[in-house]
Amino acid sequence: MRVYSVARAVPARILHVSDLHLGRRETPEVGDAVRELAARLEPELVVATGDLAHRGRRAELERAAAFLRGLGRPLLAVPGNHDIPYTLPARAWWPFAEWQRVFGETAPVYRSETLVVCGLNSVRPWRHQDGALRASEVAAAAAVLREAPPGALRVVAFHHHVASAPWRTRKPPVADRDAVLRALADAGAELVLSGHVHQAGAAERREFEVLEGPARGLLVLATVAGLGRPRPRRRGEARGVNVYEADAGSLTATTYAWDGAGLVELARRSFPRG
Repeated sequence: MRVYSVARAVPARILHVSDLHLGRRETPEVGDAVRELAARLEPELVVATGDLAHRGRRAELERAAAFLRGLGRPLLAVPGNHDIPYTLPARAWWPFAEWQRVFGETAPVYRSETLVVCGLNSVRPWRHQDGALRASEVAAAAAVLREAPPGALRVVAFHHHVASAPWRTRKPPVADRDAVLRALADAGAELVLSGHVHQAGAAERREFEVLEGPARGLLVLATVAGLGRPRPRRRGEARGVNVYEADAGSLTATTYAWDGAGLVELARRSFPRG
């Protein structure tokens, strides 16, 4: 894992984007709105949870990187299933070569005094839509989370969702999600970020799962609408971004959606930390 360390002493703020699908049915005006939002909110970190390209080509990945780095904030990006080649032999023998040339690590880590984010690679080249995480990868992230500074927001990000709203998706969640969820919760993760389903949602674990005994702490699972719209038959599919902000007492998740003219705030949920 490559670790980016930043000294910072203000509340943590993350801009979460996903599923740009650059190379397919692009809409530059949405990107302009994201730039404006990033300039206004000045997030500590931009997290991009995969499918940044549409066919995993180097030119697509380079354009995605230029856009994301052009937001002027530190960037943590993880690959999605569209970010690897679709053809052999590249998909079988060197699926992440182009990603690594453009973005570097497939499992980066960002660390500051207020925020620790572990990126994980849930893409498996022999699967088309489904994703999985190796136990060793989850354990490595858990070790980083356990070493987070006191009070820092502890976040994990990967492409395939753990949980999401059922609207317009039949995509299965990351494989063995119960074990993944338990391991991350036991390590102190407070926020798990994903894309893949092209829809926004945020829920605290205890809203959908009964836990025996006292809860170990906050664990919010969040997905975000895609910025790209690659499917012509799904013209009603929302596009947008999420913003998360944490102070000592609460974590707030805010959803922004593209309304044809700009990104408008749709919803805001706050969860108590601790």
